[in-house]
Amino acid sequence: MRRDVRRKLKNKVLILWGTSENVQGKESKLWLQPLNETFLQSGVFPGGFLWGVGSAAFPTEGSWDADGKGESVWDRFTRHTDPSSDSYIQWEEDLKSVQYLGVNFYAFSLSWTRIFPDGNAAANPNPAGVKHYRRLIGKLKELHVEPVVTLFHWDFPQVLQERFGGWLNRSMADVFTDYATFCFRTFGAEVRYWITMHNPFLLAIQGYGTGAHAPGVTGDPADPFIAAHNLLRAHAKAWHVYDKHFRRHQHGNVSITLGSHWVEPPSGHATPTNLELCQKAMEAVIGWFAEPIYGSGDYPESLKASHRGVIPEFSAQEQLWIKGTADFFSLAFEHETLKVGQGLAQFGQTVKLDLRSVLVWVQQTYGDPQLLLAESSWFSDASVGVEDTKAIYMMKWFIMQVMQAVSVDGVRVFGYTAWTLLDGFEWNHGYSIRRGLFYIDFSEPERRRLPKTSAHFYRRLVRDNGFPPENMPHIEGRFPCDFQFGVSESVLQVHLRPFSPQFIDPQLYRWNLSGDGALSPVAGVLLHTRPAQCTDFLFIQRHLFLLGVTGSAHYRFALDWTQLSPGGDPEKVRFYRCVLMELQRRGIRPVVTLYHPSYRSPSLGLPEALHANGGWRNASTVEAFISYAAFCFHEFGALVSKWITVNEPNRLMEAYTEDRKTVVRHLLLAHAKAWHIYDERFRRKQGGAVSLALHADWVEPANPFLESHKSAQQQFLDFEVGRFLDPLIGGGNEGHGSALIGFSDDERAELKGALDFVALNHFTTRLVLPWENAKPHGKRKEHGCALMTDITWPVSHLSQALVPWGLRRMLGWVRDRYGDRLPIIVTATGVVDQAVHDDQLRQRYITSYLQEALKARELDGVNLRGFYIWMLQDHHDLQFGLFSSAAHHSRPKASVSLYRDIITHRGFPSATDLRPLTCRDADNGTSCELCTRIAKNKPLLFFSICLSISASMLCALVIISVVRKRRRTPINVGPQRLRVQQRFPMMKVAHRTGLMCN
Repeated sequence: MRRDVRRKLKNKVLILWGTSENVQGKESKLWLQPLNETFLQSGVFPGGFLWGVGSAAFPTEGSWDADGKGESVWDRFTRHTDPSSDSYIQWEEDLKSVQYLGVNFYAFSLSWTRIFPDGNAAANPNPAGVKHYRRLIGKLKELHVEPVVTLFHWDFPQVLQERFGGWLNRSMADVFTDYATFCFRTFGAEVRYWITMHNPFLLAIQGYGTGAHAPGVTGDPADPFIAAHNLLRAHAKAWHVYDKHFRRHQHGNVSITLGSHWVEPPSGHATPTNLELCQKAMEAVIGWFAEPIYGSGDYPESLKASHRGVIPEFSAQEQLWIKGTADFFSLAFEHETLKVGQGLAQFGQTVKLDLRSVLVWVQQTYGDPQLLLAESSWFSDASVGVEDTKAIYMMKWFIMQVMQAVSVDGVRVFGYTAWTLLDGFEWNHGYSIRRGLFYIDFSEPERRRLPKTSAHFYRRLVRDNGFPPENMPHIEGRFPCDFQFGVSESVLQVHLRPFSPQFIDPQLYRWNLSGDGALSPVAGVLLHTRPAQCTDFLFIQRHLFLLGVTGSAHYRFALDWTQLSPGGDPEKVRFYRCVLMELQRRGIRPVVTLYHPSYRSPSLGLPEALHANGGWRNASTVEAFISYAAFCFHEFGALVSKWITVNEPNRLMEAYTEDRKTVVRHLLLAHAKAWHIYDERFRRKQGGAVSLALHADWVEPANPFLESHKSAQQQFLDFEVGRFLDPLIGGGNEGHGSALIGFSDDERAELKGALDFVALNHFTTRLVLPWENAKPHGKRKEHGCALMTDITWPVSHLSQALVPWGLRRMLGWVRDRYGDRLPIIVTATGVVDQAVHDDQLRQRYITSYLQEALKARELDGVNLRGFYIWMLQDHHDLQFGLFSSAAHHSRPKASVSLYRDIITHRGFPSATDLRPLTCRDADNGTSCELCTRIAKNKPLLFFSICLSISASMLCALVIISVVRKRRRTPINVGPQRLRVQQRFPMMKVAHRTGLMCN
């Protein structure tokens, strides 16, 4: 039976849409031309923007039958007799809460039955009810808080429901108008903003269709449309009464709050049919009520076409009468309307939390009206207390979208209402959810109002009028000549093929001897050959050509441990040596990683035998790594200036389900022992530096108003970064880091100082909170923290958030903890962008993250020496690469040109100094003044060289001419006799050279 009811209710919701028959209506361009993508994450609202908070009578007032109040349909529907939030009694405490927030207005609804117990405004009003609202409004004015008053928020008088059938009766428009007239007359002198009724869509659908809301009417498919028709007529009559009798001396504004959702076509299927269906879905919710008031004066054509014979009609006179009966557009965007809207999302359409698109849709559809967000909120679980972290980010999400609509799209929003002031009895949900900024423990008779962290957040936002930028905006400046602009790569696989066999085949060939185009060897003829050359490996030239296009002078890549070992294949050793030699020839300095774990490999990039023996859980892997490192230092060290022993050991440990502390211990010891080998045996001759690269994403306290979240931040950073760097460079934390792992005194001594620079891989920023607060599913993490994301941050396809200032804060944290003795290099940073060429997300990432790197250097004094983009080329799909994969013809993306330009100018010079910065030596950090002058005067230099060469040649000709003249001058010398011993050798020489004649 329950299943049948549910099916019937669903059908009643879906009937609003109808079929996908071709109905020509208003076609919005929003789905064809998406809103301008914006990375706007900070900014303030225009001066005079109104901030408010709202509530409704039924969920908060309580006292359902006190002081002569009559019964409402919601009192009957829920059988709720609890004091709820007790706002009728504790209204002054409510106003203290409003004061705490610092808002400009307080939106609340009048309880119709508290003023007129039976709903009949022709009878005498209830003095207690009138007194209550007069006191409330008067006190608000005294506090300089503007009252925004809603006449009807669903709590319809039960007497009228029983006597007339509620909003199914046409006469209710007159009854409501009498009630509205009394309120205008009684309270209007102190009220500037009136709302006639709140979200009539939900009342019509849920109250007279599905029965989920009071009065719970179900049955006739026409009932929702009749109720909606009478609600619209009631609103229009009330507006005309105010306009005719009260506006002139009260100077107020009247509107109606309409609810909406947002729907989009299936991803990648923006066909005309799908766009029409999206438009119909919007017209079936907000357009149902907005089109008669703000549009044509009649219902949307799509709605009428789908429900002919069911939906009432407005006469031509009624259309003129109802059109324009609102002084501003009042919008509600909340979970209940979205929930109902999901029932309308047929044929693959999706409902999204996209308030910005709704605002722009209203702007484009109804002539750019002034707009008030009369309700904007989400909800929390009933178990959530004052620490409502997720509610903060939902509120931030909605307000950020409003800011983008105002700043980017020009929507004329003049006010925002946070909903709701207090936890209360939430309609048909009862106490199962919470929506308030102030927490109430409903088990306590006192009903104390306790501000939640979302209240602290909203208070700060109201004070700041938005989100003022916390970080300094774009700065101008250049990185020094010794700053390393580079590209980072994972394991550079050995590519022995393709292979060029030129000059190593001794055979001589004849081509096309028999006319078949074949090569035929010439018998008996062998040619001299040459030894193997690096040019044989065609992959190297192609790969490094791409690197050269980026303009990078540094390249980080990893060796494949599984392919290199003492006594292994010499061709593979030669391959890597050739890579390094070619880099040297091109003037590119390598940073070589010895072990870069591969999570796609079953052995994690370890030689198979080591992995089978327990991998890094076994001490034998440490010894094997030391031998491997010594081999690499010996074979390649003369060509390598910087080494990374292990890439991201703090991520590698997560690949082991047990003995993780042992894994960390072995990884650190392997690094330290390799460092000591280099220091003792190779450093003096090779002059390089050794480090290990840590994954170092920044974390912010998820809830900045809770000390427990700030402690979680430090706890997480200690675990992720501190326990690897503390034992190596300490900064006063050697004991702390060692205690986390359990090193012996001898091991501590071996670890201490075994680091020449700090290498950090940074990609994003996340939010951190204590594990207990998050209550996530799954096993508790070792660090005791949970992670979440700020939903307002822009993200990549893989949900990687772009938070540039997180890099600067990470660098600052390392500097503050460990000092600036050791240089810091960002050895990998990048973002996934699925664009084939115009990778705007990556371009934004490179620019903004390099900006933060520059700020860290110039403003914070961080000893930052390098910045490596991850990565050179996609391996398969469009991901991190600056170039597409070889399968996609290795095409450069737009970010290549951007990065090259930044490298050419070594940063972000001022507009008046855009010349490329020429450096004499990228290592000593000094610029060559002569080189700079030469670069500026290339034509003059060329002319000078030509002139010098010409002068030199002229001088040479003169000298040669003079010498020849002197040789031709006859010299008189007397005859001399040569001894036989002198003549004989000359004859022998002449005979040997063939210059003697018989």
